[in-house]
Amino acid sequence: MSVATQLRSPIQPSSETRAILGPAGNRDRVSEEQKRKKEGFKKPKKLVSETPQAVVQKSVSVDSLCTSSDSSCSGSSAKNVRSKRRVKNTDLKPAKIVPDGVESVKISPIVPIEIKRCDWITANSDPLYTTFHDEEWGVPVHDDRKLFELLVLSQALAEHTWPAILTKRDTFRKLFDNFEPSSIAKFTEKKLLILGGNHNTLLSEQKFRAIVENANQLLKVQQEYGSFNNYCWHFLDHKPVRNGFRYARHVPSKTPKSELISKDLMRRGFCCVGPTVVYSFMQVAGMVNDHILNCFRYNDCNSNVKNDLKPKFGEIEVPAEAVESRHLSHD
Repeated sequence: MSVATQLRSPIQPSSETRAILGPAGNRDRVSEEQKRKKEGFKKPKKLVSETPQAVVQKSVSVDSLCTSSDSSCSGSSAKNVRSKRRVKNTDLKPAKIVPDGVESVKISPIVPIEIKRCDWITANSDPLYTTFHDEEWGVPVHDDRKLFELLVLSQALAEHTWPAILTKRDTFRKLFDNFEPSSIAKFTEKKLLILGGNHNTLLSEQKFRAIVENANQLLKVQQEYGSFNNYCWHFLDHKPVRNGFRYARHVPSKTPKSELISKDLMRRGFCCVGPTVVYSFMQVAGMVNDHILNCFRYNDCNSNVKNDLKPKFGEIEVPAEAVESRHLSHD
């Protein structure tokens, strides 16, 4: 080949392309490309959009409602998820997780139960008066000292009400030596004058003298009957009378039985013991149960009576039903 032919042949490009001159010079640009070739340039992976866990939980809860046979479930679940995304966080409620095989139980809210009492106890009644109704009134009493105290308080009902008397009850106990009959029977005339002049007791001098006189007569009854308890309860064959009134207005102020006891007490020398006073005494001492039928204390006061309503005459046991009917007909 001639020299001219060699000169006309195209110039073969070099294996290395010339780097384009960059703004900071060609030297820095070439060094960066070489580093990339040496380290091995890797294409960035496609970014996969990760769904938030909250959205997944919502979609799972929606999909769980669908069965495998429902073809339209996938479309409806997607719509539900989109609609739930628009709901504010304040409206979201945590999912209730129930184990498999266990049925969910709806717990009803606790509703306070209103206690029903006798009509003469209202929401505005004195708490002391309410406690007296719930714990004492109508409960059978068999202690002589307590029976005498209740008789004195029943006598005061002729001039005052139970709430007023109960507020002065501690004062009465201090003045009358805790209603011990043997101690009251020894009160002198001087002490009676002092007690009669004390206006904080709510009692008149006549009532004080009646209390002292009744204490003396009670001591005589104890000698004859062994106790004042035996005397009071023998009028009822030692069994309380259970009345069954539906309303407080049906409760009487006196009965033939209270009139009988009143006459016997006055015959023995007791003072201020009329039929109305005696019946109030019988009520508070539990000799009669005058709680109305829907009062919660009616059954409570009768709970201890069933065992007593089975007296035995010789070896024959009388049925409790027969004895109950007999006592209910007393008054």
